Amino acid sequence: MGDRAIDMEVGDICTVCVDAIVNAANNHLWMGSGVAGAIKSAGGQVIEDEAIAKGPIPVGEAVVTTAGTLPAKYVIHAAAMGQDLKPSASTIRRATFNSMRRANELGIESIAFPLLGTGVGGFGVKEAARIMVDAIREQLEAASSVKRIVIAVLPDTADDVLGVLEGK
Repeated sequence: MGDRAIDMEVGDICTVCVDAIVNAANNHLWMGSGVAGAIKSAGGQVIEDEAIAKGPIPVGEAVVTTAGTLPAKYVIHAAAMGQDLKPSASTIRRATFNSMRRANELGIESIAFPLLGTGVGGFGVKEAARIMVDAIREQLEAASSVKRIVIAVLPDTADDVLGVLEGK
């Protein structure tokens, strides 16, 4: 991985200083609550309008929109679940992997992820973090423009995610 790092930041993904943020999306790309709702609220309706125009997409895929008024340039909508709001290890892995692919296609250098599938999807935080870190590292082993990856977490999940990043 060379000089590439996976870091953790506690706080709002909408304010992380990166080129792209990842939205924890459903495959229809509606932005109702949780991370998606926060992104739409902070960045504007234009993000959801652009996303819906690109959907629906297969569960596990990811699409890119502009970021409205957010500090980031792009929002990568990662469909870790369908309309049933039931993520799986496989869908979280594919959504993470495809988000990294979209970032590389854009030639960006920094990206921030939420913990996919853990909010309304109810997937376990530590397991989701492990799956995501593995998928990110796999993409970084290939040629990639991405140099900095941030996992944005809420205070109550920070210890679990830090443990995964430290290999515990």
